[in-house]
Amino acid sequence: MDARLAELLRLLELERLENDLFRGASRDIGAPQVFGGQVLGQALRAAYATVQSAQQAHSLHAYFLKRGDFDAPIVYFVDRSRDGHSFSNRRVTAIQHGQQIFHMAASFQLPQPGVEHQLPMPQVPAPEALAGTALPTAAELEAMPEKMREYYRRERPFEFRWVPELAAAAEPVTSQQVWVRAVDRLPPDDALHRCLLAYASDFHLLRTATRPHAALFSSGRRFLASIDHAMWFHWPVRVDEWFLYATDSPSASGSRGFARGSIFARDGRLVASTAQEGLMRVSP
Repeated sequence: MDARLAELLRLLELERLENDLFRGASRDIGAPQVFGGQVLGQALRAAYATVQSAQQAHSLHAYFLKRGDFDAPIVYFVDRSRDGHSFSNRRVTAIQHGQQIFHMAASFQLPQPGVEHQLPMPQVPAPEALAGTALPTAAELEAMPEKMREYYRRERPFEFRWVPELAAAAEPVTSQQVWVRAVDRLPPDDALHRCLLAYASDFHLLRTATRPHAALFSSGRRFLASIDHAMWFHWPVRVDEWFLYATDSPSASGSRGFARGSIFARDGRLVASTAQEGLMRVSP
């Protein structure tokens, strides 16, 4: 397996300290703090360890309370809030240096048939027709703070292929679309793929809210941080196959940006939805 993806899988292998207490390692991916997707994925993995094997995560709602320190492990406490016939609910608290840095509520369900409908998948070029992610230019990298340069240069366990804008819009651009997949094949473990999708869902989501203000937020005088993250899983998904992440930002106000996303499998199925609000500040 590709070394970048193997490292991510090791990151999701939590150490069980007690029945409902787990410890996970942290990784520096070039951001000023622990990547929010890492905490999401690990918290969901901890919750999965306390429910029936047949149950599937169908939603999560999380808040990022404090910056995570990537030089220290994170302890996850799982509260078994409810176990019903079909649904189970878990509350996960992440603790570091004796303080809460994150908490999440997640709901699990035994698979059941029912009525179905969905929004159609956007008509976009296939990922094979698009170029891979390009680094910012040398001049753009030089203008960035060192930590930001390190973030852009670091290799990821996922590859991204951006769908170009069809035409220059008169109105500010408030949406973006990107094809995403893991850099190597993965075992057919549905819980693992949902945890990895939670991890990947934090990439570029808040970035959508900065697009109408691109000149300000490309200057390096910016501060971005996730406040919360919500996710709904509609269908099983394989993250080692291309999926389309279509995001838009309806609003920004009060130094906060709001973004939402729809995740489509290659065959057009809407497999997951996301929403996030984040802090967006620009220095004078």
